[in-house]
Amino acid sequence: MSKTPGTYSYRNIWKVAYPILISLVMEQMIGMTDTAFLGRVGEVELGASAIAIVYYMVLFMAGFGFSIGAQIIIGRRNGEGNFRDTGKVFWNGLYFLLGIGVLLIIASELLSPLLMKHMVSSTAIYEAALDYVRWRLPGMMFAFCTVMYRAFYVGTTQTKALTANSVVMVLSNIIFNWILIFGHCGFPALGITGAAVGSSLAELVSLIFFMIYTRLKCDRTRYALERPGAFDWKEIRAMLPVCSWTMVQHIVSIFTWLIFFLYIEHLGERSLAISNIVRGISGLLWMILAAFSSTCSTLVSNIIGAGREDKVMSLIKRILKLSYAIVLGCALLFCLFPKAVISIYTDIPDLIPATVPSMVVMCSSYIFTVGAMVLFQAVSGTGSTKAAFRLELTALVIYTIYCTITAGILKLDVAICWSAEHIYAIALLIICYAFLRSGRWRNRKI
Repeated sequence: MSKTPGTYSYRNIWKVAYPILISLVMEQMIGMTDTAFLGRVGEVELGASAIAIVYYMVLFMAGFGFSIGAQIIIGRRNGEGNFRDTGKVFWNGLYFLLGIGVLLIIASELLSPLLMKHMVSSTAIYEAALDYVRWRLPGMMFAFCTVMYRAFYVGTTQTKALTANSVVMVLSNIIFNWILIFGHCGFPALGITGAAVGSSLAELVSLIFFMIYTRLKCDRTRYALERPGAFDWKEIRAMLPVCSWTMVQHIVSIFTWLIFFLYIEHLGERSLAISNIVRGISGLLWMILAAFSSTCSTLVSNIIGAGREDKVMSLIKRILKLSYAIVLGCALLFCLFPKAVISIYTDIPDLIPATVPSMVVMCSSYIFTVGAMVLFQAVSGTGSTKAAFRLELTALVIYTIYCTITAGILKLDVAICWSAEHIYAIALLIICYAFLRSGRWRNRKI
């Protein structure tokens, strides 16, 4: 994108955001196909996939969170005009994540059976969830490489690369899942295990695509990507003050999401199945919001790198207006036609009307979630990732206490438990707004 950092109009913001949005739509379809396919296998498989996917995401977020920090640094270097330094960040981030991936796979293989047994009360869900995790973990190595490519292309505002990659990835996942879950083309029907294997293979296809795209379409000389760079521990140490906090923040954030689902699991298999469907529907709104919040983070980083701190607040306001218009518009449509939306995820007759109240509660939370996430990513984009972690940790503590009371102790209806999303978003919105207004993010060096 050639627009001078600091002068982003609504059109310029959209040019960065829409390829991210399309890529997230495609990637969200991976979760949708897993849920939709397994929703036709059985409620146990549907519920187990909710636990297993969130459990896997706790591990995956270590790598994804690190890549978000790398994206912020790449954005700052890109704004400064230090293009070859973006390549150094990319290569060393990639090497670091590969090492982290190996350690996580080994640790999970050793500890997952013990952890799952203590977390899940249903034997059937425990066994199905463990099968999913074991077959999903090898794909994490491919995913860690992919998120670094994503960090590079978003950080340098070359987001069109994400669109084509995500289309290839989701088509691969649909084909692999259709074959392996239901047993087509001569393969045995593997059920939930097939969903895990299919997703891992799709991650591999995504990585191969990024490698080919970078070789053919990217100016590799400009960004020092013409050949693998040497591992530089000094570069890693320079990245860690930013990346370590985004990594920890994402792990803690998704871990509290896991706690929520574990509380719901103890309410029964029906409540868990409902929540898994609502999670999938929420993902449709979340991907739109994530596109704009990710755009906010990288554009804030770019304009600060260009020395235009005075333009940060006006940029945030523009992104907020676009985000609210699109996200709340979609949420309203979901509430007007709830059964049509829910039927995408399951064809179990009595499960569809039972899911409607929880879905409406979830949709209403985006009144606050939109503002909270855009402002939070703006804080991260300034390079104040340690402060961002502290802000979200505060909101997550409040969220966890509320979940513990409503779902863990009182065991209220699952729809009421989903109001925890309101509590989290309101808390995060207030404290992020206060931080940005304080100006403590100015002159932050990374």
